[in-house]
Amino acid sequence: MRKALIVWGGWDGHQPKEVAGIFQEVLEKEGFEVEVSDTLEAFADGEKLKALDLIVPVWTMGKIENHLVDNVSAAVQSGVGLAGCHGGMCDSFRDNVDWQFMTGGQWVAHPGNDGTNYVVNVKHSSSTLTEGIEDFEVSSEQYYLHVDPVVNVLATTRFPVAEGPHSLNGAVDMPVAWTKRWGVGRVYYNSLGHQANIVDIPVVKEMIRRGFLWCAEGKQAANNGGQN
Repeated sequence: MRKALIVWGGWDGHQPKEVAGIFQEVLEKEGFEVEVSDTLEAFADGEKLKALDLIVPVWTMGKIENHLVDNVSAAVQSGVGLAGCHGGMCDSFRDNVDWQFMTGGQWVAHPGNDGTNYVVNVKHSSSTLTEGIEDFEVSSEQYYLHVDPVVNVLATTRFPVAEGPHSLNGAVDMPVAWTKRWGVGRVYYNSLGHQANIVDIPVVKEMIRRGFLWCAEGKQAANNGGQN
């Protein structure tokens, strides 16, 4: 049985416990054995992490010891998948650049705040992660991120929608969902998911479900010596 670890905490405004519960349900339906923890000490045992198939952080605006990030990084480099959403993965630890390098981006703003109406434009390519998913509208925070240029972008959103000091720079398509590699491990991120009701939107949940499975499959591919 594939094993996943969900670690939730940090800022309560993102409803980390509730989001973790949705993720647990998704993974258990896919046959995963899921451990859920509300402490970053869940990252303390590096060898235990390497035995997992998937790590799912749900932790916003926290502080983390460097050795815990090193343990997660080593596990992902060995083939363990890393997947998450919104501030729970790309606004987890603002003072830890190693975490940001691994995950592929860092939140910096959400002009218009919660309740901004915007379109998510889905990219279609050879990736099965977006197959059959069409563009959709959402009313939530529209994340502006500083993004690693190596990421494989799966969906974008057009800025500006809400006016601000960024507006005179003109139109820009900001990544919403992406994948990247960290060692032989697979990383998936989706900027949607401000609170549990957004994560629970069927198209959003489906995007994240596919991301979870894709990341977890990477370990088996790496262990088999095949293309990851």
